[in-house]
Formats: sequence, C-alpha cells, structure tokens
Amino acid sequence: MQLKVINTGFFKLDGGAMFGVVPKSIWHKLNPPDENNMCTWAMRCLLVEDGNRIILIDNGIGNKQSEKFFSYYYLHGEDSLEKSLRAAGVQYPDVTDAFLTHLHFDHCGGGVHYEGDKLVTTFPRATYWTNEAHWQWAIQPNAREKASFLKENLLPIQEHGQLAWIEDTKLSENIEIIFVNGHTEQMMLPLISYKGRKILYCADLFPSLGHIPLPYVMAYDVRPLQTLQEKEEILKKALVEDWILFFEHDPTYECCTLQQTASGIRHKDMFMLKEL
Repeated sequence: MQLKVINTGFFKLDGGAMFGVVPKSIWHKLNPPDENNMCTWAMRCLLVEDGNRIILIDNGIGNKQSEKFFSYYYLHGEDSLEKSLRAAGVQYPDVTDAFLTHLHFDHCGGGVHYEGDKLVTTFPRATYWTNEAHWQWAIQPNAREKASFLKENLLPIQEHGQLAWIEDTKLSENIEIIFVNGHTEQMMLPLISYKGRKILYCADLFPSLGHIPLPYVMAYDVRPLQTLQEKEEILKKALVEDWILFFEHDPTYECCTLQQTASGIRHKDMFMLKEL
C-alpha cells in the first residue's frame, strides 16, 4: 500500500467565514489575510494505491468554471490535479475509485471537465463514491449551501453511469469511513490504516491545523453545534489511539499528531506525509 499527496493548487476564502466566531484579532495569526480579508488555502488530495485499486480521495476545484467564478476564489499556485497525478505516475484512466468526502465544489470539481462543449468525467474507468443521503442533499440544496453544490460537478457522474453509494463503514480493508453531519449532511472522513498507524483524512471537519481547538468552527457549517460535538469525540479517540491528522486545506502543514495540554487537545508534531 502506498499513499501519495496530490496537490491541486491553492484558492482563497474569507477568513471570517473560515474561522466563524473566533475574532480576527486571534485568527489572523494562524492564516494572515490579504487586504480583502481573504486567506490562502490548499486543496490537498490523497492517492491511495491499495492492491489493484488506485483510489483518489477528493479532486480539487477543477478548471471548468467561468472567469467570473474564479475571480471570487483566486485559484493560484503551480500545482494542478493533472500535474500532480502525472508526477505520482498515474494517468486519469488509471484511477479505479474517486472517493468524494462531500460534494462542495472545492472537493469534487476536478472530477468533471469539458471536452469541447460536453461535460465528461475526468476518470473514465473509476467508480465515483458518495452516499445517497449526501447526494440527495447536494442535488436539492438548501439556500445556505446552494453556491457550493454545482450541478455541472455532479450530474455528469450520474449520466455516465459511474455514481455509486457507500453503504458500509469501509471502502476497503484498509480504509474505514467516519460519517459526520455538522459541516454538511453525511460528510465522509476516510480513516486509513498505513504502516501500523491510522491516518484521518480530515476534509472539512478540521480543514487546517488552526481548526483543532473546538470553537474554531467554520461559518459554512450547517450545524455548528454538531460540528463541536463531532470534533470533541474524534479528537478524544484520535488522542487515545495516536492517530495522524491529514489536512486538506492547511496551506503549510500536511499532517500532525496530537497531545493533551492545559488548554485542551492540541497539535504535537507537524510533518509531511512522506516522512512516515
């Protein structure tokens, strides 16, 4: 089994939205904003080569949206999905499983692209994994999340016959799935057994190292109090079992371990995944 980090670029989101009720006088030290209060965030995906399966967890924002759309999110950096996969020795048709933690555009947009004027799936031989409850939530979005669920990212997967539901708590022998509901309905967090350790792909429960403290909950979350509860439960278990947290959005840090402090559970060691 091999794990490889797939960097798909950086984008910007409003710092206040990312840190919720935490005041800017505190959070600006964690991720300094620009003059428009926008902070840079990574879109860091994970490639899992597990036996005869090549599993890609999330796939970034893609490049098919309009110039106006990207003017809101400031996509930047040298990395892209295609470039990073190629560096990992993988072509689009090699991917057997496109696992989607949830269907917000910055997590699934790379899974569909234009060929001419037609929308096609990026991974032509892959099964695209979500779950039925979240799919229904995404294709009939509430007003709060409507801007994050884009039909052009979703419907082509179904139209090409590649959509499948996760109906268990395992994707494979080495990948368990934790379901959480605070950020959005039935977001899925892969918990990967690797080299005798467990690695939690944090998606948007802990978008970055700075979101480990319990009150640091994004304003994007549909059920912030449930996020608080989910964070607390998972952090306690992660501490006891010595999990590694893998961050999808932290602009600097890929991974960390945890420790108990007087202020609560906090990060301990930060490192790159390849250092394991």
